[in-house]
Amino acid sequence: MSKVQTYLFYEVLRAVLIIVGGLAMLALLAQGLARTDLILENRQSALTYFYIVMLGAPQVIALLTPLALFVAGVWSLNRIHKDSEIVVAQAAGMTPWQIASPLMRLAVLCAIAHLAVNLWVQPSAQRAMRETVSVARADLAAALIRPGQFTSNGDRLTFYAREQIGGELRGVLISDMTDPEFPTDILARSAALVEVEGRPTLLLRDAISQQLDENQQLSILEFDQYMFDLSDFMKEDADLRLKASDKFLYELFFIDRSNYFESKDADTLLAEGHSRLTTPLLNIVMSLIAIFAVLGGDFSRKGYGKRIAIASAGAITVLIIQLAVQSAAADDPNLNVLQWLLPLGVIGGLSYVYFHGGRKIGKTARPGSGGDAHPDAVPA
Repeated sequence: MSKVQTYLFYEVLRAVLIIVGGLAMLALLAQGLARTDLILENRQSALTYFYIVMLGAPQVIALLTPLALFVAGVWSLNRIHKDSEIVVAQAAGMTPWQIASPLMRLAVLCAIAHLAVNLWVQPSAQRAMRETVSVARADLAAALIRPGQFTSNGDRLTFYAREQIGGELRGVLISDMTDPEFPTDILARSAALVEVEGRPTLLLRDAISQQLDENQQLSILEFDQYMFDLSDFMKEDADLRLKASDKFLYELFFIDRSNYFESKDADTLLAEGHSRLTTPLLNIVMSLIAIFAVLGGDFSRKGYGKRIAIASAGAITVLIIQLAVQSAAADDPNLNVLQWLLPLGVIGGLSYVYFHGGRKIGKTARPGSGGDAHPDAVPA
């Protein structure tokens, strides 16, 4: 690349990094607020909380990169164009392609990075995040052991401990409602959380178990030690089942027909697979729209507000339509072809309009050509 192209490349790159960084921080903050239950309800450490939030970063960054490219491209091109640097470059003999190539090269690099995130980074991060969330929510000890408070795990188990001294609980009450007709209440002088063959278990000492039998008679049993297995009460939720965003590309296109959930969501998985391959093209689409917004007309000292506004509306429209097509393709697989036609059609159309015939920016009518020069035009 020439010095002018290198200068423009790094100008846009710097703006992209700033915009993506700022928007990603806001998106991760919003995502993090939805995960505060891990600390408030499951008593997880701040390290676990931030680890889960950061695992969502690849997907957020990939979603924001096309939009950041458009904003950065418009801002950078508009600034150097108003400073007449583009006009000087053209006067030196640079073609429209040579002027636009730095932004297009950056768009291609972003598209490749976006594709890598879609195919490998995002599924790996999403799986790790879902597994971490599941483990955190299944940490029954952290959720239940709150000295001085009654806590419950759903409707089946209620737990109370008067105090905790070191690793020992004092004054323990357990209400087991697994069988609603014959609930069991257990009182223990002390208890400790242990693992028995990898299963979380409460070792109760000096315990009394009370239960009503079929004759509504109170049955009382006393134990010096009693092992209360907690594994049956561990939370199991939808976080344990992988979603479309957690699957790798081959899992989206080649589903397991013997799996009920995958067969049921086959169209959704197929739409997600096509989306993984087509969304990186939006980086090139947004870059071309940014180029067309600033360089797609004659030079004007009054600015390019109107063209930029039209281009911004067009960019947002393309993004909305792409999302709408992906959503519709989840119900009708025949619409998946539109996920390809939309970005490729926009890329082809804008490329033809901008680059066809080697038109130059700021082109004006020559004396004697039969036309009057635009008053704001700068001769090439």
